[in-house]
Amino acid sequence: MSGHSKWATIHRKKGLLDAARGKVFQKLAKEIMVAAKGGSPDPNQNAALRMVVDKAKAQNMPKDNIQKAIDKASGASDGANYENVRYEGYGHGGVAFMVDCLTDNRNRTASQVRSSFTKAGGNLGTDGSVSYMFERRGSIVIPSDYDEDTMMMTALDAGALDFEKIENSYVITTDANTFVAVKDALENANVKEFLECELTYIPNMEVSLDSEGEEKVLKLVETLEDLDDVQDVYYNLKED
Repeated sequence: MSGHSKWATIHRKKGLLDAARGKVFQKLAKEIMVAAKGGSPDPNQNAALRMVVDKAKAQNMPKDNIQKAIDKASGASDGANYENVRYEGYGHGGVAFMVDCLTDNRNRTASQVRSSFTKAGGNLGTDGSVSYMFERRGSIVIPSDYDEDTMMMTALDAGALDFEKIENSYVITTDANTFVAVKDALENANVKEFLECELTYIPNMEVSLDSEGEEKVLKLVETLEDLDDVQDVYYNLKED
């Protein structure tokens, strides 16, 4: 559910949500359950759960759905045990991919991800083969309805790395360690709506391709995102 560039990510996520809202919510529910099972069911006492809940809210996931996922995790003594698995590889034109999954069957997930890469003319790599090309960052996007100077100073004073106005949104990038502090500061400044609010990976180098090559890479992204076990796809294609 994650792309590589800030504005491309915003538009891709909106498109995915419009086209497959139910599937997006299903993946978020799985992520919420894992976070809730790993600690307190109270987001105020479980930082990992709070971040996932914030991410779900930014995707307009209904509060009832969020609470059901938390309740299901709290009452689950058996059932599927999900684990986080990351796959790294290369797509068309040498574009680097990181694919984060939540799975209860590693063999099934590995087979599906490998097949997706192979059919797209790419290949899986070893652990660490591309992850060094990405940096962990917080990504916060809010509507530009709020006063720009106030939002900029609020975000930067709280530790944000970057603040940009792109079309009708403010795009704020943070360090992983200051993500929560920046979000809290914005909420204290009466920000009520977040279009995006999550920790993500930003490439520190990008690959440019022609339109045909770009289309092939984005097709692989869509194929991977359509897999039930895939939570996030990060890639370093430079989109025009």
